[in-house]
Amino acid sequence: MAQILIIEDENAIRRVLGKILSEESKDYNVSEAVDGLEGIELIKDNDYDLVLCDIKMPKMDGVEVLEAIKKIKPEIPVVMISGHGDLDTAVNTMRLGAFDYISKPPDLNRLLNTVRNALDRKNLVVENKRLKKKVSKNYEMIGDSELIVIIKNIIEKVAPTDARVLITGQNGTGKELVAHWLHEKSNRSNGPFIEVNCAAIPSELIESELFGHVKGSFTGANKDRAGKFEAANGGTIFLDEIGDMSAKAQAKVLRALQENKIQRVGSDKDIKVDVRILAATNKDLKKEIEDKKFREDLYHRLAVILINVPTLNDRREDIPLLINHFAEKIAKEQGNAAKEFEEKAFKLLQEYDWTGNIRELRNVVERLIILGGTTISEKDVKLFASK
Repeated sequence: MAQILIIEDENAIRRVLGKILSEESKDYNVSEAVDGLEGIELIKDNDYDLVLCDIKMPKMDGVEVLEAIKKIKPEIPVVMISGHGDLDTAVNTMRLGAFDYISKPPDLNRLLNTVRNALDRKNLVVENKRLKKKVSKNYEMIGDSELIVIIKNIIEKVAPTDARVLITGQNGTGKELVAHWLHEKSNRSNGPFIEVNCAAIPSELIESELFGHVKGSFTGANKDRAGKFEAANGGTIFLDEIGDMSAKAQAKVLRALQENKIQRVGSDKDIKVDVRILAATNKDLKKEIEDKKFREDLYHRLAVILINVPTLNDRREDIPLLINHFAEKIAKEQGNAAKEFEEKAFKLLQEYDWTGNIRELRNVVERLIILGGTTISEKDVKLFASK
């Protein structure tokens, strides 16, 4: 049930708003406060999904209430209620973080639409926080080898900036982990993280995927559609396998980097975007430049900071840590207790040639857990993880 608080000093308007919302849905539980001070106290003690707040009130005006709410519980959407003479102030509250404003006397459809949209937004914020906690654990960087410590230190320094980062390394080394942690530790961490696998999208569709399109721009474009750059506005876009991007798409990405503007396919209208770009590739882009397959100017725009993710063979000392991490994770997924590995099993696995890197190691650990004994022995490794 959605908890809604109305902060309004005019009794008649407060009652009307409460009645409208109560009659609109049985899922709305409406509380009331006669002024800003009472409203703030209620917000401190309760979990509200939405606040409707008048602007002109005694003791504490709506702007002060809004600022207080954003400090106490910034996730709560606040809709301001404005009189005719308060519209300039109402617009200003939007800059301070208000979700929207409605005028007095309230238009029924406008009020209900605003309430629905605000509640949907609150639900999305809550869901994003839940997913973010899940993502943080899923993309944890495991290892304390010298090469991994260097990468972690670079991330700590680079993440708070908007510097573009080019992440290189073989398939399966964990380039996406680096990208996720750069975003998680950045000032954009509350914004979206949009991942695009450039190698998985057909070349004729990559522009539409990245920049969107307008209705009728090509066969199958039945309606306007926003692209990944717009979806990532205020956050981060991760262009994975950027070495596989078409030349035409490369030119458009370069323009987006230079001007912070994009154009949807089939449109000449500029759309401003505020996006941090992270890119990754398993290719040697300098060789691709020599072969005229990748733009040199785009490379230099992307590679402000270079991070090379080492192969698993180059960080063998991390293998026992990674094995234990995967063993615990797999056990949790399967609802079982984590199996332990004997020291000789660790040593044997450290000697293997891991051509598939961390991705391959994870598969081998899962195979050993399924087929091996209660404790994974050297014999189990020889039987089920032979290379």
